Amino acid sequence: MNADFTAKRFEELTTAELYEILRARAEIFIMEQRINYQDMDGTDYKSLHCFFHEGEKITAYLRAYYRDGDADAVQIGRVLTLRHGGGLGKRLIQESMAAIRDRMPCSKMCMDAQKHAVGFYEKFGFKAVSGEFMEEGIVHIAMELEVKKE
Repeated sequence: MNADFTAKRFEELTTAELYEILRARAEIFIMEQRINYQDMDGTDYKSLHCFFHEGEKITAYLRAYYRDGDADAVQIGRVLTLRHGGGLGKRLIQESMAAIRDRMPCSKMCMDAQKHAVGFYEKFGFKAVSGEFMEEGIVHIAMELEVKKE
């Protein structure tokens, strides 16, 4: 089945989409990576939710939001894919970056990447801007991408 890309603000999500997003995040971060954290942190309300879905099932997801106090920097987080090895993660980042550029004007995109994924994000132009740090028991590195104004 082909996966379709969608980018919606919180208030645009259907209840089924929200449920499937939360289910996918729990499957990856809580069940697979064993991270014990409060996923529903209030940030979803101010986020652009970018995802691929096959029918009702979310197969890849991330959220993007303006950093507190910085309306020119978009933070990307909760990045996940449930289908591996088929290029879905690459498509998620490409399509999401385009949606962010279109719907969230900014001069930079930022993320706290899990260390093992740094090389993947570098392929899209993200650069490491910090040393290693622990977040929820996993080693992360802060990364940024300068966004060219058109």
